Amino acid sequence: MTSTAGGAGQLLAISDLHIGYEENRALVEKMRPDSDDDWLLVAGDVAETVADIRWALKTLAGRFAKVVWAPGNHELWTHPKDSVTLRGVERYDHLVEVCRELGVTTPEDPYPVWEGPGGPVAVAPLFLLYDYSFLPSGCATKEEGLKYAHGTGIVCNDEYLLHPDPYPSREAWCEARVAETERRLAALPEDLPTVLVNHYPLDRHPTNVLWYPEFAMWCGTRLTADWHRRFRARTMVYGHLHIPRTTWHEGVRFEEVSVGYPREWRKRPDPPGRLRRILPKEGAAR
Repeated sequence: MTSTAGGAGQLLAISDLHIGYEENRALVEKMRPDSDDDWLLVAGDVAETVADIRWALKTLAGRFAKVVWAPGNHELWTHPKDSVTLRGVERYDHLVEVCRELGVTTPEDPYPVWEGPGGPVAVAPLFLLYDYSFLPSGCATKEEGLKYAHGTGIVCNDEYLLHPDPYPSREAWCEARVAETERRLAALPEDLPTVLVNHYPLDRHPTNVLWYPEFAMWCGTRLTADWHRRFRARTMVYGHLHIPRTTWHEGVRFEEVSVGYPREWRKRPDPPGRLRRILPKEGAAR
């Protein structure tokens, strides 16, 4: 279930690179490790086309000792501008093969163990999707939630571009992914802590600050609400919300590491594209 690698260095993270934007592509071109031992966690939404995803992950894999990727919703889109027209599971499987060609760790590979400062921890990239269980207030079903969202005009493009084939629905695909991932995480040694890397937060609390609360429906599943405790997470790394920040929930650090769109990061005081240090903890000795 695990592979082990040692050394010094840092465990770094980033997500939501969205390199279809030239400004974001330029950020990736500048990303470099601080040492030959640094690992990079990429928590999804690299790009919408396979060619762009390949370019970004190849660029990063050529610089970092290890790159670990968890898919976001944008990678899973069957986008009209992409020459690769695969849908659903076939598209995901194709991306996994691309990553393996590049030496990038995916959710289908043995979980690597970080033995550097702050370790050992199992680094677990996850692919779980969502099941519409983060419903808007006052809504009891997916149908009610979607009706409310359409009424506000806040509807994720997944509804048109992310196909679950051969599953009958995105929530059915989510349920299958959760069951398989749960089995793999439960097989890890009980004394081994983890860093859990998923495009979506494993608990709903990070979505409480969304300007449009209805968007939470496309942000995770209640099925994973206890995973940060159950699977001994040192840190839960995620993206998707485009709200980079650190929160603590039940004693566990949740780290949102997204770059986001240029129109978003231009408004922030911090320079865009900064790699977030997961281990050793910020302020800890290296």
